[in-house]
Amino acid sequence: MNDTIILKAGLLDRAKQQPLAALGLVLLAIFVVCAVFAPWLAPYDPARLDLAGRLMAPSGAHWLGTDELGRDILSRTIYGARISLIVSVSVVALSLAIGLVAGGLAGFYGGWIDTVMNIYVTNAFMSLPGILLAIAFVAFVGPGLFNVVLALAISGWVGYARLVRAQVMAVKEREFVEAARALGASDWRIMWRHVLPNTVQPLIVQGAIGMAGAVLAEATLSFLGLGVPPPAASWGAMLNDARSHLFDSPHLVFFPAMAVMLTVLSFNFIGDALRDYMDPRTRLEAGM
Repeated sequence: MNDTIILKAGLLDRAKQQPLAALGLVLLAIFVVCAVFAPWLAPYDPARLDLAGRLMAPSGAHWLGTDELGRDILSRTIYGARISLIVSVSVVALSLAIGLVAGGLAGFYGGWIDTVMNIYVTNAFMSLPGILLAIAFVAFVGPGLFNVVLALAISGWVGYARLVRAQVMAVKEREFVEAARALGASDWRIMWRHVLPNTVQPLIVQGAIGMAGAVLAEATLSFLGLGVPPPAASWGAMLNDARSHLFDSPHLVFFPAMAVMLTVLSFNFIGDALRDYMDPRTRLEAGM
């Protein structure tokens, strides 16, 4: 009982010290609940057409109004959270996996592997804007959830690879790594047991911020018609459909745009809080 009270008091103190992080967690929790329980929370089928009720303003029957085909905007916004979160988590996971392998090998072994990976491959990818590379890839293979994830991961793994490489190069020279090597530990064991665990903290921060970028990138692709094809509800596709009604029905633009903004904001708040929490100097200055 006392431990529970102490834990609650500690969480409350932490929330007071970082109110933006607490706000980000609350917003993210709301979107996660919407994504998981969308079939139960959405008042209507997001793909149901009602041409007689098209372009309705927010009302008691449709809290956020209807679009040009009479579809309920609240239901489509709720279901849009599912696509955005699936894409963000999948893109970061795939990008991080590729970055761990590429950056880990380049940083640990150096030599020609580091030269090829760091100078040629990563610089080649970084010379092209990531969103243009994703657009070109999706335009070539066609729209779809899997293709969007793959396109964004192809353009997003480079940042993780360079971060992993820098962290591995710093950690592999530490004394405990030299001691493990002197005891006869294999490269795989050194990498898995000693090097990678000491590179996790910056990757967590980068991953949280990367999810915000993935949400924006998915909305951009969907806005251009290269995201998840209809009738699936996507915030970017909703914004694309609402372009022609910006002045006569501004609610068509406002609500999906707010959903994108709040999701990106929540990930950024959480990423900033994680960065401050995992930085010993910041924690010492804040008395955490």
